[in-house]
Amino acid sequence: MKSTLFIGLMVSTFCLAQTPDVFRLEYMLMPRNDANAKLSRIKLVANMPIKVKDSNNLVVGAEYNYLTFDLQRDDIELGEEGVNIFHIVDLNLAYVYRHNQDWRFIGVLTPRLASTLVNPLENGDFSINATIGAFRDRQNIDKPTRLVLGIAYNSTVAQRIPLPIVYFEKRFHPKWTYVVGVPKTGLKYHLSDKHMIQTEFILDGYFVNLQNSTILPDAGFASSISSSAALATVGYQYNLTKVMSVYGYMGHTLFQAGVLRDKNRNDIFILNDDPSFYFRAGFRIGL
Repeated sequence: MKSTLFIGLMVSTFCLAQTPDVFRLEYMLMPRNDANAKLSRIKLVANMPIKVKDSNNLVVGAEYNYLTFDLQRDDIELGEEGVNIFHIVDLNLAYVYRHNQDWRFIGVLTPRLASTLVNPLENGDFSINATIGAFRDRQNIDKPTRLVLGIAYNSTVAQRIPLPIVYFEKRFHPKWTYVVGVPKTGLKYHLSDKHMIQTEFILDGYFVNLQNSTILPDAGFASSISSSAALATVGYQYNLTKVMSVYGYMGHTLFQAGVLRDKNRNDIFILNDDPSFYFRAGFRIGL
């Protein structure tokens, strides 16, 4: 599940290089569940696409995620260990080469900082993601399609080998579009140019280094924390202009796993594996 999640995050970056968010501000909430766990996230994204010769593009940008994990359990107290606030910062550098009218090739390099930031920076706070591949974009046809094929490498997954990416989107009817892939599979209904309803199956999660290792009874030292979730959601998007929109989604987890890991990234303690509701809303400016 964790490897699949990171492939999904690479697909998001991959598509971002084609139709980037110039700006995105988003809030996500997973309310307290039966495991007494509550998670919230504020996401801020900014990108600057730069056109270079022969219709190629360079995309320079950054993404910041501020996460708050509130766990109220008698067997572990995360707040006192300084591991209830997480910071994830991605710096994105992508180059898009236009091969012909339909096909483009892309390379994405993403240095990442993921840490509790309670102490000075250390080696475990940093990782790097890399993606290469191609996408085919056919929008000026009766049934527009978008296909993404690639390979992603992430240095924080347990098995550090390149993994494949496949993503396909098709507007098969003037009012309907389906998406098949990772991190999102869904169906869109276009009420009009300004209104859209969407159902989604998505993967979401995070991986963060713990600067202060947490001592667990009978489990040893935890040096990182991660969470992976699969969710079913339904949402609405209102297009303020052709490039500016607001949106809101609600849903429920199909499964999730929040765990503490040792230095070898083995699961040593389950924090949260109970179902949760899911809410997400935001504002974006695209191209």
